[in-house]
Amino acid sequence: MDPSTEMLPDRIAEIFKGKDILLTGGTGFLGKVLIEKLLRTCYDFRTMYLLIRPKKGKEPKQRLEEIFSSALFDKVRALRGGTAALTCKFRFIAGDVSSPGLGISDEDRKLICENVNFIYHSAATIRFDEELKKAVMLNTRGSQQMLLLGRECKKLELYVHVSTAYCHLHEKLLLEKPYPPPADPNKMISCVEWMDDEVVNSMTEKILDKLPNTYAFTKALSEGLAVDAMKDIPLIILRPSIIIPIWQEPLPGWTDNINGPVGLLIGAGKGVIRTMYCNSNEYADYLPVDIAVNGVLISSWNYVANKEVDKNIYNLTSSAEIKVSWQEMIDVGRSIIINKVPLNGVAWYPGGSMKSSRFSHNLCVFFFHLLPALLVDTLLFLTGNKPVLMRVQRRINKGFEVFEYYANNQWDFKSDNIQECRSKLNAKETLIYKIDGNGLDIHKYFEECIKATRLYILKEPEDTLPAARRHMKVMYCVDKLTKIAFFALIFWLLSDYFELFYNYIFKNESSTIITPTKTVVSSIEI
Repeated sequence: MDPSTEMLPDRIAEIFKGKDILLTGGTGFLGKVLIEKLLRTCYDFRTMYLLIRPKKGKEPKQRLEEIFSSALFDKVRALRGGTAALTCKFRFIAGDVSSPGLGISDEDRKLICENVNFIYHSAATIRFDEELKKAVMLNTRGSQQMLLLGRECKKLELYVHVSTAYCHLHEKLLLEKPYPPPADPNKMISCVEWMDDEVVNSMTEKILDKLPNTYAFTKALSEGLAVDAMKDIPLIILRPSIIIPIWQEPLPGWTDNINGPVGLLIGAGKGVIRTMYCNSNEYADYLPVDIAVNGVLISSWNYVANKEVDKNIYNLTSSAEIKVSWQEMIDVGRSIIINKVPLNGVAWYPGGSMKSSRFSHNLCVFFFHLLPALLVDTLLFLTGNKPVLMRVQRRINKGFEVFEYYANNQWDFKSDNIQECRSKLNAKETLIYKIDGNGLDIHKYFEECIKATRLYILKEPEDTLPAARRHMKVMYCVDKLTKIAFFALIFWLLSDYFELFYNYIFKNESSTIITPTKTVVSSIEI
């Protein structure tokens, strides 16, 4: 940053000076990156209250120290003088978003209501196959309880409700405006509260109607509650799209999970995913988590400092500027894993393809997923080892159920509000809170993602790369030899039939057909 830019004010950091912040979902992916960003660029906030669910055998402080021990916080630990300088900015609120009253004590509730200026509610279950009752309790009733708390906060300047760009799936073009929820949120909460899990499960398909999963349904309900609360409290709704690993800062490629496209690349790179049913030319909307966090902070500033209270819904999306097709993503990922960053212990040489035909896909699933997994697990069992591949394939198949809906449908998003905010930033803020795609190199980005996932999720250190490269070469040879053997076998099996056909057409002779198991004499007379 040049000196003239350095001298410019950071107006976004200014709105947090001396203020108290309440955050839910602080142990989640987005929450961790938001905490890191606030500590690094907006350190002058007074206190951050973290609503953390008690975990057996671990105090909340322990859990926070575990979070701060992550490589994600290396940069800010060095900048602020160690973990102690970070933890002193936090106060723990023991509670559970899915519990009535958030499960917090009267003392903690009073503390929050008398001090908190900003609330960021991002806690949610992101499991698409979550049982409906649990999803309603956490995503919808949790939002209801948080909004009730927000209404009681005496110093509240802004409540930020983190929704998703994929909760109004009937809208092929999502505008930055409210949409009616698929059901009455309050009535839905009341109904599932007293129903048994089994009863709710039996009704789930009918309740969801055309929505593909409980995640989209309950997030749409939650957004409906947030829209209703806008008349009572200062509130904005943020709709990030599919959040993916860090692009630029503080640690390129970092993630704490292998959900979404990175999971597909890792599965394909390990050789266990060899077919996908989708339109390979379509694209999804991805948003690096650091860009999502910058969008959270910029939209907060726009509402509080610029008084843009009429702009209260922001689509945090990228496809208006950058479109990456499924085919391009897989091609780039395969090239990186094969040529630059191979994974350890690949089950097979990365290959396969996307299928536009359901029949072709199912055929490939049987021959290239299930059959090999069954054979390997049988060998493992016979040698006294624990079978694992069929369990992996079951997880992959459940992932396919989610993936296929989104991969075979297309949505687009308007993001005018956040783009207008971008135009208001000065040169310094534009660098610190980057929310554009300028300079994005897709190949380099995915390479960083795979490197980081390899190191931080799969626990495969860099010194294992030479062995991984050797193993990849071996699997390449095994793959080619297997294919040659397979086609040779097919040719051998069919050769006698070709001979019979030739004799029948051209020589009118009787022929003998040889099969692998027995000889069949066929007399053909013309």
